[in-house]
Amino acid sequence: MNKLIVVSQPEKWPIVMDHTSIITSQDYLTKPEYAALKNARVFNLSDTYSYQSKGYYVSLLAEARGHTSIPTISNLVDLGEKKLVKIVSEDFEEEIQQSLKTIKSQEFTLSIYFGQNVAQKYRELSALIFRYFQIPFLRVVFKHTTKWNIKSIKGISLSEIPKDHLESMHHFASQYFSKKRYDTPKIDKSEYDLAILVQKNDPAPPSNPKALKKFMDLAEKMNFYVELIYPEDLYRLSSFDALFIRQSTEVNNEAYTFARKALQDGLAIVDYPDAILKCCNKVFMAEALNKNGISTPKTMIVHKDNTHEVLKYTGLPCVLKSPDSTFSFGVKKAKTEEDYAALIAEMFKTSDLIIAQEFTFSEYDWRIGIIDSKPFYACRYFMAKGHWQIYNWAANKKGDQDGNADCFAVEDVPEPVMKAALKSAKIMGKGLYGIDVKEVDGKALVIEINDNPNIDFGVEDGLYGDTVYTTILQALKNRLNSKQDL
Repeated sequence: MNKLIVVSQPEKWPIVMDHTSIITSQDYLTKPEYAALKNARVFNLSDTYSYQSKGYYVSLLAEARGHTSIPTISNLVDLGEKKLVKIVSEDFEEEIQQSLKTIKSQEFTLSIYFGQNVAQKYRELSALIFRYFQIPFLRVVFKHTTKWNIKSIKGISLSEIPKDHLESMHHFASQYFSKKRYDTPKIDKSEYDLAILVQKNDPAPPSNPKALKKFMDLAEKMNFYVELIYPEDLYRLSSFDALFIRQSTEVNNEAYTFARKALQDGLAIVDYPDAILKCCNKVFMAEALNKNGISTPKTMIVHKDNTHEVLKYTGLPCVLKSPDSTFSFGVKKAKTEEDYAALIAEMFKTSDLIIAQEFTFSEYDWRIGIIDSKPFYACRYFMAKGHWQIYNWAANKKGDQDGNADCFAVEDVPEPVMKAALKSAKIMGKGLYGIDVKEVDGKALVIEINDNPNIDFGVEDGLYGDTVYTTILQALKNRLNSKQDL
């Protein structure tokens, strides 16, 4: 397997190993030879992993390209979750108290380089924390009140490592890169209490109140104890056996925290944290669809070096998407070159990469609902009144914010649409997805892969009724019965 060490400044890495290349994050993100590479392990040592930075996208695109990324995109997002840091502090409490019991000060900082510390006595604690987060350079601050607790955990850059630690760090790095196996958390399973996560005043809830009642009533008939829980109930999650997420999912909101906690505690889940990460980022989606030969409207990943090439490829009008846009939020249409320049400049303020796509008109989009690789409903969503999207959040009347919908039997869906939907869902793995597909001149173009798709009473259940709900609930029961994560 080819090994790529991705860094900001290659000249500062005096490591020579067989089948290993040291490259910049810019090269990995933009050069086609790395996108086409097969059987690669990517060690992401970028200077920053902050959300939508180059370091973030190295791990994200590595997964889209089928490369093995260390750290994974899940590891990077976990690092920014304060609730997860608290959970780690609680889970590792015995080792923390034992390792730090001789320290007299009220605060202690532990630097972890590839799972090791320069002091041998903190080796076990360092390895434990590293196995959880898998970030090459970690700085953990502990604070003592009545006992030691983790105050913060963050990834640090090469420039933040003290000079007298560099020799040890390079030694640890050489040991790490020569490993053939890498530690990953293990997961167990159990059964039959179901938590449905919802959010009060959710601006775009994936299920309306009548649908939630359907899920609860039918779950009880299927021998689940079922309860609606809310973002403030994270501390209660481990008392359940299964989690069904029915609030808006974004990388930076509670849904991801719940999904990660559920995965660690061995709950059956719909949907998995990986699904949230991948579907909530249009950059990953564009790369993954292209890599797997799935037809889409003409699409480009835009960075600051190629902005002048975009309109030559997509033409005008051009649709611009923030990587984490959902429900048509963060999706804009540039009608002119001036619109394009203004929108691009604005979007680059929050992300190093954005998506540009040719505008493809259709009266409706197909939505194919897929659970664990099987289609179980099909809808056509028509554009909002007088608008080019399904949702028009700027509409004056609430009734004009979205268009009409109708339902079809899955066997009556045009074959090219169904094939494209099933192939797209396969990229993301097991889980619940809604695949948006346009039909243009008899050709199926995939627009989006949605995790956490809408299941609304009176819409998606328009043809199959209760079967839409019980299919999802049965998938959760199958996860529980399998005794292993799918």
